[in-house]
Amino acid sequence: MKFAFAIILALTTTAFAQSGRNKPPEQPSSTPRPAPRNTVNYNPTQRQGEAPAPTPTPKAAADSEIIKVDSTLVPIPATVIDANGRTVSTLRLEDFELQINGKRVQITDLSRSESPIRLAMLFDNSSSVSIAREFEKKAAIRFFDRMIRPKIDLAALFSVATFSRLEQPLTNNIDSLTRAVEAFPPPEGATALLDGIIKAAEYLGEVQGRRVLVIVSDGDDTYSDSTLEQAMRSLQVANCQVYVVKTTDFENYVRTRSRTGNANIRQLAAERRMLEVAMQTGGRVYSPIDEKELDEAFRQISAELSQQYILSYYPDTATEKRGEFREIALTVKNKGNLDIRTRKGYYVPQK
Repeated sequence: MKFAFAIILALTTTAFAQSGRNKPPEQPSSTPRPAPRNTVNYNPTQRQGEAPAPTPTPKAAADSEIIKVDSTLVPIPATVIDANGRTVSTLRLEDFELQINGKRVQITDLSRSESPIRLAMLFDNSSSVSIAREFEKKAAIRFFDRMIRPKIDLAALFSVATFSRLEQPLTNNIDSLTRAVEAFPPPEGATALLDGIIKAAEYLGEVQGRRVLVIVSDGDDTYSDSTLEQAMRSLQVANCQVYVVKTTDFENYVRTRSRTGNANIRQLAAERRMLEVAMQTGGRVYSPIDEKELDEAFRQISAELSQQYILSYYPDTATEKRGEFREIALTVKNKGNLDIRTRKGYYVPQK
């Protein structure tokens, strides 16, 4: 296995996931969920233990904005940052060089980031984040309010605890998302974060557009049946870009009034896991300690998504083994001191 996934495999041999654990059956939530209003795209129905499946999409103004992606197309979102930390938005197709498994290949198209975003947020509602509870709720509400463009973007909300639950299907209605966040019961239970990542990735994989997953959590996982490698595979198959708003530093700051708390082994493992997930998918990890830093983190995420390049590559499925992982290396020719953030690989489509 290639270097990037060797790292992931090594991480999964530690106590990141509780593979093989027999969980009790998931119980229906006793907390009433807010009824969605003006949902633009679809309202999935979900059976016990299954990934959500879409219902037919009603006609709406935003439908004409949705990207129709060929099943063999590999979209490669890329954010280019200069030495001063500013996004670079003036590059052309001929400025990029793409290599797949070390071999230079042709980029068939380069578009800008006006395309719709299909976003899912994983909101950690387990007992491990009780200190950061109100901080997380503000984070979720502010992010939705800042990120969702009316009639263009759609967002969904998942809660993560002992089980992951879809709390609000994809919608462009900020009020519906806000009510879903505010309706969360008090945090309790274990944390099955990796299971939640897989469920959200499979959910986003059913829709077309730029797929973005935002995780608001301390990154700890105490109850997943899935491994980090399985979660990474789901993200890569679904072409999801992951951003993490990590709450650990906020929790440490509340306890000690210091940004640098004494992290234990489990916290360090959680941090490495979130860094790996973000790096492999072309995202980023943010660790704000207060609302000012939270606003700055959201501003940066918003700037990145609004100034991304979307490269298109068609793999040669006649010669590549279906289902095989392929490494991506993207560079900018003849321009130094640029940092390119993009996904590190993809799986050859099965069909």
